[in-house]
Amino acid sequence: MGRISDERMQKAKEQLETISAEDYEKVKGMASIVRPLRSFLFKKPDDYGMTGWRNLVIPSDDGVPLEAWYIPAKGGPSDKLVIFNHALPMCRAGFPGHFGEPWSGYDAVEIDFVIQYKHLTDAGYNVLTYDIRNHGNSGAANNGLSGIGQWEWRDCVGVKNYVDNHPELGRMKVALYSQCMGGNSQYHAIYQRPDLFENVKCMVSPMVVSMAAIYDAFSDLQGVRQYQELIDLELLKMGAFVAAEMTPHLWAAAVKMPVLMVQVLEDSWTRNPEDAQKTFDLLGSKEKELFWIQGTTRRFKDGYNHFGRHPEKVLGFLGKYMR
Repeated sequence: MGRISDERMQKAKEQLETISAEDYEKVKGMASIVRPLRSFLFKKPDDYGMTGWRNLVIPSDDGVPLEAWYIPAKGGPSDKLVIFNHALPMCRAGFPGHFGEPWSGYDAVEIDFVIQYKHLTDAGYNVLTYDIRNHGNSGAANNGLSGIGQWEWRDCVGVKNYVDNHPELGRMKVALYSQCMGGNSQYHAIYQRPDLFENVKCMVSPMVVSMAAIYDAFSDLQGVRQYQELIDLELLKMGAFVAAEMTPHLWAAAVKMPVLMVQVLEDSWTRNPEDAQKTFDLLGSKEKELFWIQGTTRRFKDGYNHFGRHPEKVLGFLGKYMR
């Protein structure tokens, strides 16, 4: 899997011969980000008084079983549906960093997606949310690795096929809430199957990111920034994709529906707002907006939780295009 030039491969081999054991462990640790830690379902819709929801199992386009919740809108029938997906290494409930190790190794904070479903259902939207492959309770695939969209696009296709073929959901207006790895996957799915997503009204797209930006920032923090080629080699040895292939830049031009992108301006996980800006600029959408979360560097605590705490921006955007 993956592509790496002969020059980069040769440089990676040279780095492998000279790197210290301590630095090599750091490099391998960064490569292993694509072997996602499974988060558990620490909350349910019941916790916020949502009723009538049910468990589903939806087949991905390649057959991987995806565990999902369908949560109906509050106050009666609605013809509006939001398909919601998550980031790595999260699940449909969010992220249990507040439960300690091993999750706190990413960030010792809670990310609560269930309160976000509450905001949506209270506003009259039905919600379909699911665990992406190798996450939460969904099936394992691809040797347990994440392609940051390169495999997971099949999950987005499978869920949309399920919706379109469902006697009730298939008649609804559809919006997407696709974030980080889930957003990269959604862009790729739209590239692969533009016909399937042509009827989508709009997409909220928080925190999409290129893995090259993540690796550049993390390796700099750990003092091994000079080993980008070796990180790529370790990714290839795992059977994963190289950093340059795990980016929304490759697929953004295929996205044509209205998009609200949301990013942390001074994100300590990337330290590179230009990466998000490039994704935004590449979007094929005529109607698009990039909203910067300012006054924080905390991607997990303040980025993924922003909608839960400040729902007005997202609800206003959905209300404009889901009429």
